[in-house]
Amino acid sequence: MATGHADPRRRERIIAATLDHIADEGVAGVSHRKIAVRAGVPLGSMTYHFTGIDELLREAFTRFADDIVAVFEQHLGRAGTPDEAREAVTGLVHALSEGPRRDLVLAHELYTLAARRPEYRRLTHAWMVRSRLLLEQHFDTDTARQLDALIEGLTLHRSLDTEPQSRELTRLAVHRMTSGT
Repeated sequence: MATGHADPRRRERIIAATLDHIADEGVAGVSHRKIAVRAGVPLGSMTYHFTGIDELLREAFTRFADDIVAVFEQHLGRAGTPDEAREAVTGLVHALSEGPRRDLVLAHELYTLAARRPEYRRLTHAWMVRSRLLLEQHFDTDTARQLDALIEGLTLHRSLDTEPQSRELTRLAVHRMTSGT
């Protein structure tokens, strides 16, 4: 592995370590020292790559949002018909809710920051815009907006419920929202 500033993956390792740390201990536990140890980098690398904790958190959460949007793209990109798009949304809800617990924790940590601080609200807004644009490839703007909220809500409920709803019930909810009846 390269050392010093010649290490081309150092910044990426720091961002990954930050997300792992947040998933394990929450945003409140983030410090330059803890992230440097987790990433296996010298403490000085933190200030070389990031102006402060806020920049580090914004970069990490932007990466997380990019990863979730990629899941949206993966599911919605295969749909060619309205029925396929509905099934893609159903699959998306189940993929997100049955995915790594880490992603659920990271989403909630980001939502909490966004509820308190405008710069994180801007980040979540940009994430929602990207998700909605993908949904708008298959549904009108208002329906895409509602579906985005439905995806978030169903994902949360399925993730936390001790008896999560079935795929069929998810499919029914998506159909009701998108069928225009």
